[in-house]
Amino acid sequence: MDLIKVKEALEIVVNNAQNFGIEEVDFLNSCGRILKENIFADRDFPPFDRVSMDGIAISSEAFNNGQRKFNIEGIQAAGSAQLTLQNTSNCMEAMTGAVLPKNTDAVIQYELLTIENGTATINLDALKSFQNIHLKGTDKKQGDLLIKENTLISPAEIGVFATVGKSTVKVAKQPKVIIVSTGNELVEVGEIPADHQIRRSNVFTMVSLLEKLHIKADTLHILDDREVLLTKIESLLNNYDVLIFSGAVSKGKFDYIPGVLNELGVEKLFHEVKQRPGKPFWFGKKNHENMLETTVAERSRSIVFAFPGNPVSTFVNCIKYFNPWYYKSVGLNFENKQQAILSEDFYFKPELTYFLQVKLNQVEGKLMATPISGKGSGDLANLADADAFLELPDDRSNFTKGEVFPILNYRQINL
Repeated sequence: MDLIKVKEALEIVVNNAQNFGIEEVDFLNSCGRILKENIFADRDFPPFDRVSMDGIAISSEAFNNGQRKFNIEGIQAAGSAQLTLQNTSNCMEAMTGAVLPKNTDAVIQYELLTIENGTATINLDALKSFQNIHLKGTDKKQGDLLIKENTLISPAEIGVFATVGKSTVKVAKQPKVIIVSTGNELVEVGEIPADHQIRRSNVFTMVSLLEKLHIKADTLHILDDREVLLTKIESLLNNYDVLIFSGAVSKGKFDYIPGVLNELGVEKLFHEVKQRPGKPFWFGKKNHENMLETTVAERSRSIVFAFPGNPVSTFVNCIKYFNPWYYKSVGLNFENKQQAILSEDFYFKPELTYFLQVKLNQVEGKLMATPISGKGSGDLANLADADAFLELPDDRSNFTKGEVFPILNYRQINL
């Protein structure tokens, strides 16, 4: 059977995205979530003619008639009710953020004033209309759309929620996810492994990758026992929206996952992708039409990502396939358009899409990708030396310095 190409595999994964519903959360807990309602201005922005500089508020007519000295009549503080200038030949001190006093239409900042004995002298020859005044409704009008549905919420949106009085907001509900490791060779992080054992690491790598998406995933480890796998995975399919496996999906004697999933009625959508690392990737779904009402039943099916167990394979597959599936599921319009320039010639012979580990740096405004040599898909430590994967196409072997390719960036870097 021919291997499925990366592009086709990604299309199948994304086309199996699903809606997990909507929940309402405290606006302060919504950062990083996907907004599921439109946010409108509840009043004009700003809601009043707002003083934008500390200084004095005057009537421009008096200034234009040649007057430069103004007796100070009072102070308009921010947060105070609007005052009225009683004599338009006088002025009123006004603070940044305050309501513009009535009978005034210009503000002169303190830096352009000389104030002595309660009189302000303006050291300025010309005055602009509504100088240093942020007029009511110039930013947004009441009822204007401020934030569109399906926006990824950032601290900027949090501030808008607060401004319009949205103490709770509707966001996309997160899928219920469990990450499962398999294998008799794995021990817990706090244990001392025997010579033939290693500590569990892939699970926690994926937990961290999903936390960046604000998904709190459960974890489980199952030994290489076919009957135990059958029993436990059947239960997981009934209780989780997404199952992510690490290991036991290739062709080894104890790689039971594909067979167990098949026996449990999980439909295989593909197995093995024309890529390195991560070729044995298995993807499928289990429908739940006849189940009793549960979280999963309401969402119609469970999705299964079964990644090969080598650390780099698991890592790149999670970024390349799970992330876009999640973005589509929650309604976020996301397309990876990041690219980088190969900094040196590179050769890769097999006709496979190759995810090359690279270090990123910026040279004269250009993002450069330098290959980081490793020891293959099992070289977990090499991930810490790199910043991203450069995606090289499967139709050739020679890649030339200066060529531009897509990148899967997994590290926040200072460029």
